[in-house]
Amino acid sequence: MTWNWNPFKIFYGWWISGASFLIALFVGGAVFYGFTAFFEPIANEMGWSYTQISLAASLRGLEIGLLSPFVGILADRWGPKRLIFGGVLITAAGLLLLGVSRSLLVFYGAFALLAVGASACTVTVLLTAVANWFREKMGMASGIAIAGFGFSGLLIPVIVKLIATYDWRTAVTILALSMLVLLLPLSLLFRHRPEQYGYFPDGEKRDAAHPDESGPQQTAEVELRARQALKSGVFWRLALSRLYHMMTVAAIITHVMPYLSSIGISRAQSSLVATVIPLMSIFGRLGFGWLGDKLGRRQVATASFIMIGSGVLCFAYTSTSIWFLAPFLVLMGIGYGGSNALLPSLGREHFGRANFGSIYGLMEGIGTIGGIIGPAAAGWFYDTWGSYQIIWWLLAVLASVAITLVFTIRPAGASQPSPLS
Repeated sequence: MTWNWNPFKIFYGWWISGASFLIALFVGGAVFYGFTAFFEPIANEMGWSYTQISLAASLRGLEIGLLSPFVGILADRWGPKRLIFGGVLITAAGLLLLGVSRSLLVFYGAFALLAVGASACTVTVLLTAVANWFREKMGMASGIAIAGFGFSGLLIPVIVKLIATYDWRTAVTILALSMLVLLLPLSLLFRHRPEQYGYFPDGEKRDAAHPDESGPQQTAEVELRARQALKSGVFWRLALSRLYHMMTVAAIITHVMPYLSSIGISRAQSSLVATVIPLMSIFGRLGFGWLGDKLGRRQVATASFIMIGSGVLCFAYTSTSIWFLAPFLVLMGIGYGGSNALLPSLGREHFGRANFGSIYGLMEGIGTIGGIIGPAAAGWFYDTWGSYQIIWWLLAVLASVAITLVFTIRPAGASQPSPLS
């Protein structure tokens, strides 16, 4: 028997989008954005170098990259509920192991568990769940879902306070137990496809004259298999853009507090900056998602990468004047939030939803190569030259590549006849 909890008779897809928001908020804060708050306490207690600690974030990125295609396939076949439930359990186990780690081997093992768990309960699975329920409103729905990662910045000052009040190990344990209590019930809200419940994507009612579950499609849309998508130039443009996006965001999110401390900004002030970055991304995730649905996803996505490159440039100049933090927060936050909402929407637009999880999982897997490179490269540059400036300049220049890739994507209808267009 299926539990169809749906008060107020709101289209159920919006409940899925809302549950995705809350899961992204907590996992994003505990596993991704919050790690910058643990960075210096771990280094001070354990005596490990920035490169060694950064390697844990890169290991997490490697695991997620390898697992994303696999969990995408499972999300298409099994639906999201079981994956999210199991992912929450494994993520909590990783946090508990992190809290008792005394060696680099155990430390890296904890991050491997975090990567497995996060793969099953965050980006690929959540966006696949949303993509199954939306088409025309995909930009807005995915924007709401991943806005949770933006709001997860609110957990950073909470984590900083927990570390200051207790210690970093106790803080990690509290996060793990809270995750079990709050997120396991949310996983039970997820449903696979709207046709199983009498709807089309976006909430259109199925025609009563066609009672069979597959129903006639109201609007024709392309449905590609993963193998077909891999032959498409659109896929590789999106994947390489995602690679740049993840490399830049992972480097900045992991090193924002150490970088600001290295140029004389206090830990309290740098934690505030780390909090504001994801909060600013909310405007991009929601606003750019909505704009993409209305004005064209390719054009708005191009604008988001222009903002990312400009934001990184301002971040580099922060070493000369703290006032560059203001444009950095606006440009970087809104820019990377907007591209987070629009790249999945562009994938949904060009490849359809039947195999969205498999295709987006491959795209995310390629993209996480950047998530592996970014934090480790930033740590290596600092350990080698005692400064982060070179990596920020390099990332600012590389933005031009992502801008070109996204801007040259042809409209969905025009891109299909030639697989390499």
